[in-house]
Amino acid sequence: EVQLVESGGGLVQAGGSLRLSCEASGFTFDDDAIGWFRQAPGKEREGVSCISSSGGSTYYADSVKGRFTISRDNAKSTVYLQMDSLKPEDTAVYYCAAEGTPYCALLRDAMAYWGKGTLVTVSS
Repeated sequence: EVQLVESGGGLVQAGGSLRLSCEASGFTFDDDAIGWFRQAPGKEREGVSCISSSGGSTYYADSVKGRFTISRDNAKSTVYLQMDSLKPEDTAVYYCAAEGTPYCALLRDAMAYWGKGTLVTVSS
């Protein structure tokens, strides 16, 4: 059974940091790029960041560039999203998803597998 399990969400003040984790099982993790999406109340799910299967290529949305850092540990089948300088507009449910290919596309409707999400709330 394929599983992607997010953790690390919570409540933090503006300017603070959180590190999200996405632990994968049930598929060949080393072969897949992994992306992070987020969905704020009343808004569409948007791509935030992605990392290729080797970790050699990363992508960030303009809204998080310079504040978020994505990384992966293939030995642990885990992808991390370090979020610094958090803003109230970062408040959302954060989801990780597997691309199904080694390379990032971060197309919401084309991701192969999804986690159930973890809530991040940033207070002002």
